[in-house]
Amino acid sequence: MSDAGGDRDRETAALIGQVAAKAARKLRAQRNQHQGVWFGLGMMGLIGWSVVVPTLLGAALGIWLDAHHPGKHAWTLALLMAGLTIGCLNAWHWVAKEDQAMQDEKDDGDD
Repeated sequence: MSDAGGDRDRETAALIGQVAAKAARKLRAQRNQHQGVWFGLGMMGLIGWSVVVPTLLGAALGIWLDAHHPGKHAWTLALLMAGLTIGCLNAWHWVAKEDQAMQDEKDDGDD
């Protein structure tokens, strides 16, 4: 009989912990209201530029190599693809780092 009461107490304590964690996250979000729509658009722009810049640099270097050192194979397409790959890896790394920072912040708030 007392075992059912102990389970209920543990469930209640777990529920209280979850509610407290959600309330703390909500309060933290209210304090950080400056990260609104413009913050999100800025982050999208930052990710876009982190892909575009290496891609354009690769294409420009490829065009220069094709103009100054003509050969059997075109450098432009190869370096364009290399720049795109580097840019996508750069963006993926940046997004993963930001996601990890958000998860760490969430975990710190849950304690």
